[in-house]
Amino acid sequence: MTFLRSASIAAATMAFLAGPALAPAFAQNKTDPKAAGGDKSELYQQLNLFGDVLERIRRDYVEPVEEKTLIENAINGMLTALDPHSSYMNPKAYKDMQVQTKGEFGGLGIEVTMENGVIKVVSPIDDTPAAKAGIQAGDLIFALDGEPVQGLTLQEAVERMRGKVGTPIKISIRRAGKDPFDVSLTREIIKVRSVRSRLEGGDIGYIRVTSFTEQTTSGVLDAIEKLKKEAGNKLKGYILDLRNNPGGLLDQAIALSDAFLDKGEIVSVKARKSDDVQRWNAKPGDVTNGLPIVVLVNGGSASASEIVAGALQDHRRAIILGTRSFGKGSVQTIMQVTGGGAIRLTTALYFTPSGRSIQKEGIKPDIEVEPAKIENLQARGGFREENLRRSITNPNEKPGDAAKPDAKADPKAAPKPEANKPGDKKDEKPAANQANQATPPADPDEPPKEQAADYQLLRAADLIRGISLYSGRAN
Repeated sequence: MTFLRSASIAAATMAFLAGPALAPAFAQNKTDPKAAGGDKSELYQQLNLFGDVLERIRRDYVEPVEEKTLIENAINGMLTALDPHSSYMNPKAYKDMQVQTKGEFGGLGIEVTMENGVIKVVSPIDDTPAAKAGIQAGDLIFALDGEPVQGLTLQEAVERMRGKVGTPIKISIRRAGKDPFDVSLTREIIKVRSVRSRLEGGDIGYIRVTSFTEQTTSGVLDAIEKLKKEAGNKLKGYILDLRNNPGGLLDQAIALSDAFLDKGEIVSVKARKSDDVQRWNAKPGDVTNGLPIVVLVNGGSASASEIVAGALQDHRRAIILGTRSFGKGSVQTIMQVTGGGAIRLTTALYFTPSGRSIQKEGIKPDIEVEPAKIENLQARGGFREENLRRSITNPNEKPGDAAKPDAKADPKAAPKPEANKPGDKKDEKPAANQANQATPPADPDEPPKEQAADYQLLRAADLIRGISLYSGRAN
């Protein structure tokens, strides 16, 4: 990916973690002879118009305005009028962006974009103030500390959400199906840990990728090796959780896809000129040795997440489960400009191996599973065949088996636990110990409620076990 490191496009591969979810950067160094488009005399007339308006504002506006501010606002207005992801960064904002991309910054931990003049949450980052406060993908932020965001640029709104660590901020939110409400947050140092993993049920490797940073692929490879050692030969497959992953670096999305593919195209990027196309192909080698993979996606899975999901889906290497992804198929390039600032400009679209663009379409899951609450139903006690008098003996029954009561079938037949007598040295809390043995230890990085009620994750685990069972019988 050395082409992304050209001197004219500093930090082009970096993800803007506190601002809008960025698609991977793509360097376009060629000059389009038709870029100016049409008659140059008309262009000069428009520039004269711009100069005339600038002079009128400078001279007649009710309050004095710095010319530098007017020019910056004009540039940003020109870019934001193109699409939601193009914008201008003044020298300070550009420097802040470069600091943030190192993986540690002060803020709330929200990936956002602009929609109809308000800020839309793409996804909260795990273990940040936003995630802990229950901010959800799709939430609309319409005010910050009581001041409306209407009229602010995306960059200005993001800067207001940032601030000194430990300082509070109140954000006003609209959420579908609810009345507007306020959430008070305290800014923290946001440290992005992009990969988490654990064994699910002792036989399935669960890997969650929260964003695509420079350490993502190496983190996933380390997680796979760790899971292999923990599970041994019991490992039946992997769940790759890309839910609420807003994207990040193109080279990391390509490398992660390559880790699971033996051959074939991963992604292609097409710029303005039809012949200006970049393609990336997989190298031989599958780190999972062909074990089944289920990829979890939802409306917060965007950009680089969609590249991975689309590549694995098109090559039939993984089953995509969940809900339709965000649908951001555009590519932004960060270009440094005169004066120390930079522009974020949409320069291309990316396409999955089958040639489909997911711009506004997203990745449609192979198996659509909406989030749901899980409720255990109490089974009604009753009799089974072995509880009936004079029932025929099973020819395979071992001696002594018939004498064992079925406690589940007939609760009345279950022996009552004997109370401890004075002086007995029995465990005083047997029920608690039994519960601990039946329940696997919780992942400290995962909220307990999510572990207990993640219906999509349970469906993915059942799917992998089913595939493993079927494959074993077929072999």
